[in-house]
Amino acid sequence: MITFDHVTKRFDDGTVGVDDLTLDVPEGEVVVLVGPSGCGKTTTMRMVNRMIQPTGGTLTVDGQDVMTVSPPQLRRRIGYVIQQVGLFPHRTIADNIATVPELVGWDKARTRERVKTLMATVGLPDSVANRYPHQLSGGQRQRVGVARALAVDPPIMLMDEPFGAVDPIVRALLQDEFLRLQSEVRKTIVFVTHDIDEAIRMGDRIAILSQGGKLEQYDDPERLLADPANEFVADFLGAERGLKRLALIPVSEVSAEPGPVVFPDDDRAHAAEVARSYGTDWVVVVDEQRRLRGWVSLHELDGRIADANLRQFALSVESTDSLRAALNAMVTSRTGVAVRLSEGGLYEGIITQELVSKEIR
Repeated sequence: MITFDHVTKRFDDGTVGVDDLTLDVPEGEVVVLVGPSGCGKTTTMRMVNRMIQPTGGTLTVDGQDVMTVSPPQLRRRIGYVIQQVGLFPHRTIADNIATVPELVGWDKARTRERVKTLMATVGLPDSVANRYPHQLSGGQRQRVGVARALAVDPPIMLMDEPFGAVDPIVRALLQDEFLRLQSEVRKTIVFVTHDIDEAIRMGDRIAILSQGGKLEQYDDPERLLADPANEFVADFLGAERGLKRLALIPVSEVSAEPGPVVFPDDDRAHAAEVARSYGTDWVVVVDEQRRLRGWVSLHELDGRIADANLRQFALSVESTDSLRAALNAMVTSRTGVAVRLSEGGLYEGIITQELVSKEIR
């Protein structure tokens, strides 16, 4: 959908913002540009809609050289979301979202219907339609910005630090909402961030840039973390590359161990035998339907399991959760393992530190 072919941007003072950049942005994917301040990531993105003009090479959008298209015509085909949102303060939320449809000549009925649909899509209640930007929270304003960028259903979206101006909790919620939305609309997105964790979470592919807009590595997150191209990339990814990889691997990719399982009608002798076979001093208690009842230490058992005071696992994981979530459950639990449940809440086994370590290796 977007191709950079030996693209360069040299400013009037001789500064090189982007240096001989060659990469393809596949249709329907999120490509994240990431790197230290001054590496040219925003400059790269802004050349796509000609807010900055390239000084060398060829940049094409859907097979067409951007320099052969007038900037207004080009920009109406490309949604644009920035960190500070950039809403018009004197226009209502509905009017802000309707800006581009009005510019391209949509009739009022069609525009109203599109605004209503988009507000629902990005999770905004109808009640905010006639409010003004200053009356909304930062997270709500960011949703308005995304809705406005999607207004005429552009095939391409540019997103420049879109969640950087909100607090961490809202940021995580917006990231989740964005990933849900992208799974439905499948836009081609160029996403700029300075946060490598956000890049790993959001991107189908990641381009790591160094000073002067030099491309150091362009890969999917898994391969990037597993095999950095050079020392610069390894340093930028940080010392916790193994832990970051865990966030990309679903729990379903490892086989859970059965674990030291007992039933309420079992007695202490049987529980001790089961625990010994697993090298633990505790057992998992499930009922006949495999519903998790809790766990109990052998030191607290006298007779039947049913008469014991069962403890609850602080956290559990499902197959769609990541191994990083499983590791978090392990360090939270007194048992040192993560309990895996099915979507219906049935016990499927335990994830151990040994399983996670093996997967990292």
